[in-house]
Amino acid sequence: MPKTRPPYDSEFRQRIVELHRSGRSLKSLASEFGCTEQSIRNWSKHSGGTPSSAPKPGLGADEKAELEKLRREVRTLREERDILKKAAAWFAQEAAATPKRRTDS
Repeated sequence: MPKTRPPYDSEFRQRIVELHRSGRSLKSLASEFGCTEQSIRNWSKHSGGTPSSAPKPGLGADEKAELEKLRREVRTLREERDILKKAAAWFAQEAAATPKRRTDS
């Protein structure tokens, strides 16, 4: 029969989850506190998510919406710039291929 450990108390689990959300790696926490990486993953999942899903400090709802709007605008501007580059290259080739007409009136 495999040897099992008594369950960790809720305060210990919460502190480990907080450390993980603050940026500490699963591996370092597991080795330092004597629990498994999977246990920490499970505790994080049950307590409301992973470090990447934690809200970013300093960004409110309005700022997030503005950031998303600006990212969309940058994407659009980059697409337009690429189209204009291709058009300029095409017109440059056309101008070089077509000899100019002289008008001596």
